Amino acid sequence: MVSLAAVLGMALVALGMVLTPGPNMIYLVSRSISQGRRAGLISLGGTVVGFVVYMTMANLGLAAVFVLVPWLYTGLKVAGAAYLLYLAWKALRPGGISMFETRELARDSSAKLFRMGLLTNLLNPKAAIMYMALIPQFIDPAAGNVMLQGFLLGGVQITVSVIVNAMFVIVAGSIAAFLATRPSWSKFQRWVTGTLLGAVGVKLAIDAPARAAS
Repeated sequence: MVSLAAVLGMALVALGMVLTPGPNMIYLVSRSISQGRRAGLISLGGTVVGFVVYMTMANLGLAAVFVLVPWLYTGLKVAGAAYLLYLAWKALRPGGISMFETRELARDSSAKLFRMGLLTNLLNPKAAIMYMALIPQFIDPAAGNVMLQGFLLGGVQITVSVIVNAMFVIVAGSIAAFLATRPSWSKFQRWVTGTLLGAVGVKLAIDAPARAAS
């Protein structure tokens, strides 16, 4: 039902999104540096639940909306491409943000760590746009059940996010110390991330009108 190209495309977008500094990454890395890996992983558990909530709400609603309002499907695709280009610009512009520019945080209990991870993700505009505008880019209504495709692609996004975030949580302290003494590496990370997101954003912007006309 979901093509290999769609899975790979979704994985690429998810990778670019998770590597782009945002509320989730900044919170998880900051928490890992200030309170340890265990705190970072507990917080990550909360963000995963947030992704599942978004995925469920989006798919239950979008499956019906796309059938009733076909033009909205194309509109969401264009909006998703525009957002990717915006994230690329934020990463590539002079003075752009590196994901390891963190802030110190007070120590919290495990329950609060999980809760804050959940709330950070639920209030994260990147998470909302991921499910409302980016995942629909890879859904093909002609390929079968739209809702099932949404859940499968959402599962790909969550898997990529968990793997990458867990890696950063585990090595956050070491990477932050490394980049603090080597600013050129931090710029390289931003350049790679911005280029990746920009390339995908341009591709999706070009494809969206073409698919709408077909």
